[in-house]
Amino acid sequence: MQIVKAKDYDDMSRKAANIISAQVIMKPDCVLGLATGSTPIGTYKQLIDWYTKGDLNFERVTSVNLDEYKGLGADSDQSYRYFMNTNLFNSINIRKERTFVPDGLEPDSDKACSMYNQIISDVGGIDLQLLGLGHNGHIGFNEPSDNFEKQTHCVDLTASTIEANTRFFEKAEDVPRQAYTMGIKTIMQARKVLVVVSGADKAEILKKVVEGPITPQVPASILQLHNDVTIVADAVALEKIENAYQ
Repeated sequence: MQIVKAKDYDDMSRKAANIISAQVIMKPDCVLGLATGSTPIGTYKQLIDWYTKGDLNFERVTSVNLDEYKGLGADSDQSYRYFMNTNLFNSINIRKERTFVPDGLEPDSDKACSMYNQIISDVGGIDLQLLGLGHNGHIGFNEPSDNFEKQTHCVDLTASTIEANTRFFEKAEDVPRQAYTMGIKTIMQARKVLVVVSGADKAEILKKVVEGPITPQVPASILQLHNDVTIVADAVALEKIENAYQ
């Protein structure tokens, strides 16, 4: 596990975007696993900037997103499909038909999850998976649990996750209570994992992820077992971690 220290959020975003852009340049037909939430937005803005300047070409890239709220479709401005279109896809030359997000409007959970597992298999797996880190250690919507869920599944969101996502909705009651998410096994099968972490409020959980025991109660702790993980975090997020970083 490699930990890269950034000065602040903007520096973290640039460093993370550098890693993603290197992947795209080295393998133009790569499969990117993408994340939503507030933390990756700066990384996406940097990628858009480099694309606009002619430094990056996404024409042959395929993307698979981590998760989607159950019950929300692309036309909902709170759906993750809408988020990705707005914050990245609409501003680069990626082919929309090569961008995949779980189907939030499929009411049959087993069907929705099976379809998404097949899509990930059909595209050949994930070359680089971008992750944020939840306050409770969740990655994707893999919440603290008694076991590590393997593949795409429907999850009941915890109270802390619903509370954290309330800021994106008009009121707490509007936040969906379930979501479709890639499982831990799928994430761990990505050939490279990149985690972006920002803010002093993430320092305690980041310490548990990096230095604590591997437990499904801290889902991201499983990343200690991956052979190619890079964590890019700003200084305040790293303030409780004692081991060396760049």
